Amino acid sequence: MPDAPAGSVRGSRDTLGLRLALAFLAVALAAVALLAGLAAAFVSADVSSLASGQRTELASAIAVAAGAAWDRSDSWAAADLSPLLDLAARSGVDLQVRDTTGRIVASSPGFATGTAPTSSAPVAVQGQHLGTALVRFSGSGLGAADNVLRTALLRAIAGAAGLAALLALAAGLAVARRITRPIARLISATRSIASGDRTSRAGDVRAPGELGDLAAAFDQMADTLDREDQIRRDLVAGVAHELRTPIAVLQAGHEALLDGVAEPTPGELSSLRDEVLRLARMVDDLQTLAAADAASLHLQRQPTDLADVAANAADSLARRFDAADVALHRQLSRAPVQGDPRWLHQLVTNLLSNALKFTPADGSATIAVRRDGPNAVLEVTDTGIGIPVSELPHIFDRFWRGQGAAQTSGSGIGLAIAAELARAHNGELTASSQPGHGTRLRLTLPALAVEPRPVP
Repeated sequence: MPDAPAGSVRGSRDTLGLRLALAFLAVALAAVALLAGLAAAFVSADVSSLASGQRTELASAIAVAAGAAWDRSDSWAAADLSPLLDLAARSGVDLQVRDTTGRIVASSPGFATGTAPTSSAPVAVQGQHLGTALVRFSGSGLGAADNVLRTALLRAIAGAAGLAALLALAAGLAVARRITRPIARLISATRSIASGDRTSRAGDVRAPGELGDLAAAFDQMADTLDREDQIRRDLVAGVAHELRTPIAVLQAGHEALLDGVAEPTPGELSSLRDEVLRLARMVDDLQTLAAADAASLHLQRQPTDLADVAANAADSLARRFDAADVALHRQLSRAPVQGDPRWLHQLVTNLLSNALKFTPADGSATIAVRRDGPNAVLEVTDTGIGIPVSELPHIFDRFWRGQGAAQTSGSGIGLAIAAELARAHNGELTASSQPGHGTRLRLTLPALAVEPRPVP
């Protein structure tokens, strides 16, 4: 697959960054618009309330002055209201005074044509109602100050909203750039791996928590894929190496028989049969591994005593231990588990076979089963050659064969099968070892709270 052009990566990054920035800006603008609208509404209401209060107070004051003017002349016709009209004109207020019948006694020139809100107050002298004083702000004086105040406040809100939008845009661009930079590195690394470059990694990405975890998980996945690819290569080389010897022996033996160089004696035929059995064992190992991969889908779980499984596996291998002059000790206590007896037997057999394979003559192996709190524990300990510290993390890998296994037969999948079966039973298989002092394999499975009934 050809490498993707750098422009496509940059274009996708820029597009994502622009979208994120615009999303931040849209959210900020919506929030700013909401706040600005609410602020403008509250400011307008407060200014209107202030203006209404001023009009009401001014109307009351004018009503008192108009009442005093009436009191001096004892009638509206003789009352001198010109000082009130002059004061109203200088204050930017339109004034109108009416008697009790609604007849206009005095009025400012612009009152009739004005459209601003009006406040009124009754004119009374010694408890006698004489008329009504009406007050309305005009376009100058107090009315102009009212409009100037409202306009200034609204401009301040609009300026603050614009500044907030600019800050939101800058913050959105910065955050989008920080988010898209690691994403672009991940995209580039992914495309490099897809094109065949197994060494490509995202590296140390400085990003928010989730993106940093994603980059670390990606590199871990790439390392695992690289290791699995190496294991597959080793598998091909290992299987080819293992098959080459028996096939060469079979080919040479059959050619010798066909050419008459060798006679078909029982010994010669037995040697050829051993090579055929060796090939059959390798095929069986591969088939067992494939079955172990799917074991979790085909387990027939039932209450089973792990001690009984261990005893049966030990009995089946007792002759091989005796033939190898390796003592097999048992320390078995009841440990009920929920599992498939057939696959558990396969698991324990693999552990015992591994111990037998790497324990020299006059050595010993011990299989122990016990219950440890909520878990059932099975341990296989041997006095064999041990495993180097550098190889210990890989012993459960498929087809892994360490330096100590170079002189022994096998395909390197016995412990891999055991580990797969342990995971299929919701358990865990671990190992500890010291070179020259043997190995301990520990199987931990969830224990049953109720003892299983013995099977007849």
